[in-house]
Amino acid sequence: MEPQWNPTFYPQSPSVVFLFVVTFYTWLLPATSPQRIPTDPQAAPEYAHSIRLDGDIILGGLFPVHSRGDRGTPCGELKKEKGIHRLEAMMFAIDLINKDPELLPNITLGARILDTCSRDTYALEQSLTFVQALIERDGSDVRCANGDPPIFTKPDKIVGVIGAAASSVSIMVANILRLFKIPQISYASTAPELSDNTRYDFFSRVVPPDSYQAQAMMDIVTAMEWNYVSTLASEGNYGESGVEAFIQISRETGGVCIAQSLKIPREPRQGEFDKIIRRLLETSNARAIIMFANEDDIRRVLDAAKRNNQTGHFLWVGSDSWGSKISPVLGQVRVAEGAITILPKRASVDAFDRYFRSRSLSNNRRNVWFAEFWEENFNCKLGMHGKRPGSLKKCTGLEKVGRDSSYEQEGKVQFVMDAVYAMAHALHRMHRELCYGYPGLCPRMANIDGKELLSHIRAVNFNGSAGMPVVFNEKGDAPGRYDIFQYQISNRSTAEYRVIGSWTNKLHLKVDAMRWKTGDPSLPPSVCSVPCRAGERKKVVKGVPCCWHCERCEGYHYQASEFTCELCSYEMRPDANRTGCVPIPIIKLEWHSPWAVVPVFISMLGIIATSFVIVTFVRYNDTPIVRASGREMSYVLLTGIFLCYGITFLMIATPDVGVCSLRRIFLGLGMCFSYAALLTKTNRIHRIFEQGKKSVTAPRFISPASQLVITFSLISVQLLGVFVWFTVDPPHTVVDYGEQRTQDPMSARGVLKCDISDLSLICSLGYSILLMVTCTVYAIKTRGVPETFNEAKPIGFTMYTTCIIWLAFIPIFFGTSQSAERMYIQTTTLTISLSLSASVSLGMLYMPKVYIILFHPEQNVPKRKRSFKSPNPFCACPKGSTANVLVPGTTGHPHRSQVHVRTGQSCFVSMNGCSKL
Repeated sequence: MEPQWNPTFYPQSPSVVFLFVVTFYTWLLPATSPQRIPTDPQAAPEYAHSIRLDGDIILGGLFPVHSRGDRGTPCGELKKEKGIHRLEAMMFAIDLINKDPELLPNITLGARILDTCSRDTYALEQSLTFVQALIERDGSDVRCANGDPPIFTKPDKIVGVIGAAASSVSIMVANILRLFKIPQISYASTAPELSDNTRYDFFSRVVPPDSYQAQAMMDIVTAMEWNYVSTLASEGNYGESGVEAFIQISRETGGVCIAQSLKIPREPRQGEFDKIIRRLLETSNARAIIMFANEDDIRRVLDAAKRNNQTGHFLWVGSDSWGSKISPVLGQVRVAEGAITILPKRASVDAFDRYFRSRSLSNNRRNVWFAEFWEENFNCKLGMHGKRPGSLKKCTGLEKVGRDSSYEQEGKVQFVMDAVYAMAHALHRMHRELCYGYPGLCPRMANIDGKELLSHIRAVNFNGSAGMPVVFNEKGDAPGRYDIFQYQISNRSTAEYRVIGSWTNKLHLKVDAMRWKTGDPSLPPSVCSVPCRAGERKKVVKGVPCCWHCERCEGYHYQASEFTCELCSYEMRPDANRTGCVPIPIIKLEWHSPWAVVPVFISMLGIIATSFVIVTFVRYNDTPIVRASGREMSYVLLTGIFLCYGITFLMIATPDVGVCSLRRIFLGLGMCFSYAALLTKTNRIHRIFEQGKKSVTAPRFISPASQLVITFSLISVQLLGVFVWFTVDPPHTVVDYGEQRTQDPMSARGVLKCDISDLSLICSLGYSILLMVTCTVYAIKTRGVPETFNEAKPIGFTMYTTCIIWLAFIPIFFGTSQSAERMYIQTTTLTISLSLSASVSLGMLYMPKVYIILFHPEQNVPKRKRSFKSPNPFCACPKGSTANVLVPGTTGHPHRSQVHVRTGQSCFVSMNGCSKL
């Protein structure tokens, strides 16, 4: 089994440290017995699985020369770019530094480069090589076979380490190197965890941490208007820390929700990636997938998406492990189309290209893995001992990189060289400080203090191999500088990574340069819920703020904010979009409305008829019929009838203070005039005949002047009530928004009306109705008088009909108080009721007289002696008797007369009884 290392465990005592080191040392070197330095030049080299370059100062190097092995083997296939290119970059940088007369003059750098095989535990074993020089070996119990003392190979003292690539490997190695105070500069490890100075205080890096990268990816997601995404991470520090940083930023900034956060196991089982794709499809709205995964896992995820026919569904957002690499998208261009990737800002180092293209088997023997690279790169076999089986062509050794094989500089070459140069500049600063003016290494630098070297590393500031400044912050991190790529398929059906933006503390994205599979220039969505339409509020799903249901603001509510609906003020209603409130339209009864046309038509006919009667009476003012009907009271009654017709126009006119004042005055005044006059008439008749039962003396106050005084006294009560009303509540207009406040606010209307409540209206009409009822009572009491006696019977029929009209008016008026058409119905009902009341009085009391006056003038003559058919049963006069009775004269005033009574007639007599002839 491979040893397992807990990166969170820190030894607290030297003895424990020693146990750790010894344990791993035994794992690293299975045969720890002393060995002699080989003298045979043909013997196998001591460093068969590492590269060693001699120098005054030795730097360590950790590179993933091989991929992770399968089935328990530590190492797998060779990595041409991430392995060979990078380690060659380190050796090339050392060559340049050693040739530079200004940088570390008279001091040569050497190197001890190891293969991590992309596995953290294996890298930990290999890194113990760097600390061998710091461990003293006890040879007291060691004896050679010939009795000579043992000779131990003196290991190289490593002053600093370049690497590793993977964050998980760097974390493992950093835990050992910090115990021995060996500074470490990584060229590719970006896990945010490594920024913790309390745990990884000797770790620095020339690439920005994933906390910057996560922020850049969050800015991309925000710029794309995606608020519902899933995350996918390779198990390990790099993937898990990157995703954790992204999730933390999403929580702090808000606006982006994580649908699912999935992890790819270190050793995925068969079908694991198909299972991941199915899991991601469970939240199909979360199309954007934030990936912090190694390139092998990326390739297998894309392949699984292709197998599951999900080409074009997912919107991939890849970290720098994807960057602009070809290997993850090789053979699956369509499924990767549109992927957005991020990569630390970099530039190609032309000098390295020239150097690497010049490498061959003859001039690059220091690279122990170069022969393997040669076979892999040129697809050939080196003799019988070549590592590539099969019947491949034989390598000639004359092949040339870039001519006989494709070549593109690996993306991290620049950072490898920057890491080596950062170490060199720190050593140069240290040399100037400790060995000023001393050529080569001085005694003070014989044993370089790692802590002191670290302080110089953190203080470097120079332009790197690509011309960009190399600096470190207090945590040992490089500044965040990224290029944003998108994997696009051009019109020629060729796929390539195109730069679409950059991020340096702020995102600069060229949205117009982006291309998607559909060809639609609009941004593809990755949202849990579509935006609500205008007038709809969001009802957020509990626990998932990016998912919501849209609820329309109903009734008189409008959308006050994204999440709330509020009620409009009483005089307002929502606008068409329900995003605000607008005033409710104000209406009134229009003259052209059918509700107004009918009452106006009836009123106009009534006014014409009333005017005609008045003109006729005035013209024939001295004729017997006009005089007998009581001219003064007739004119008062006709005035009331005219006012009853005329009030219709005031009720329909546009309300204002003047109109409202006139409504209050004349609404009950017309009826008051009419029924006060009729009440006075019927009361006069009743008193006359009641008095006649007691004596032949005429009752008091029956003259025309008295009748007018009584009538206007009754009218004055109505006027007094109106003036009191004016004083208590001055007339004004009001807009009634409740009358037509329908369930549909679009149909709501405000009604402009006079401020007259139903109660006030009834009080105004109440006095007139009281007069009407009293008049009806007297009409009933005088129903037995002779049919031509002072209009008693026509008045009775008038009052009966009027009572029926107003009894019908009350339920109609009050029964429609809740109707949306209340204003129209009540106004029309009131005006028509007044007009009908006036029409009944006009038709029954005056039309017969006008008819006689105009068409039968022969009947319009005085008649003093007339026989009466009195239905009164008070007294039956015998044949031949005489009676003293009150007989109406031509002027309307009664006088006493003796009447001859025929057999069977009855008559009105005084209390003296009947007298015989």
